Amino acid sequence: MAKTFDTLLEPDAIASHKQGDRQFVTALARGLEVLRAFRPEDGPLGNQELAERTGLPKPTVSRITHTLTTLGYLEYIARQSRYAIAPAVLALGHQCVTAAGIKRVARPHMQELAEYADASVALGARDRLSMIYLDVARGSRTVAFSLDAGAHVPMRNSAMGAAFLWALPAQERNFLLDAIAKSHADEWPTIKRRLKAAFKSLDATGFCVFEGTYERAINGVGCALIQPDGAVSAFSCAAPVFQFPRERLTEDIGPRLVALCAAVRVDLARGL
Repeated sequence: MAKTFDTLLEPDAIASHKQGDRQFVTALARGLEVLRAFRPEDGPLGNQELAERTGLPKPTVSRITHTLTTLGYLEYIARQSRYAIAPAVLALGHQCVTAAGIKRVARPHMQELAEYADASVALGARDRLSMIYLDVARGSRTVAFSLDAGAHVPMRNSAMGAAFLWALPAQERNFLLDAIAKSHADEWPTIKRRLKAAFKSLDATGFCVFEGTYERAINGVGCALIQPDGAVSAFSCAAPVFQFPRERLTEDIGPRLVALCAAVRVDLARGL
């Protein structure tokens, strides 16, 4: 049985993995890869685009999209000859987040900080080598510059991703760091230095600051949440550079985000 963290990180690993695992259902894996190919910013996608994103042959993709449409996970838009994610997929994701309980517990704390900072506060968890936003809160006057729930940010160069990595047990953290090093070999020396500085800050203060990372005009701060059952999630608070200079992040927003994580952890432990 694979460890919970030792999961396939890239779609092309399916072919090699199935050779050594008799319990591995390749057809199911391919279907899930097609669903994963849809991104929040996308419109409907055709079979050719899905084939390019997944690396699967177009005839295989055509059979998969037909099956997923029949099951209600995709919607076929005839006038465009394309497919869109159907509500059944959203229902699966909603059940996953709701089952954890963290979204319901964290939301009031996230909204309070978002209003105070006039910024975006996000809750995320790992999806391969990225962090996926489970929920996003914005202040009532916040410009909607940020990504929405379901969006991905790179683990390697985001405050949320650095905080998540830091909070993991050493074996899991090293597994992911090795995977990042292999996937981004040319950038790895820079990534490694930045993560090392982030881990040092997290050791000292409980948060880390990232300036102009995956979005050059955005600065943010990240903090990790280790839930009572040991599961790790992470929060970030981000805003435009002019609104979040480093001094404000380190002296004000960072400590408040640490307090948010502590409050959510207490509420989860109390079963609220």
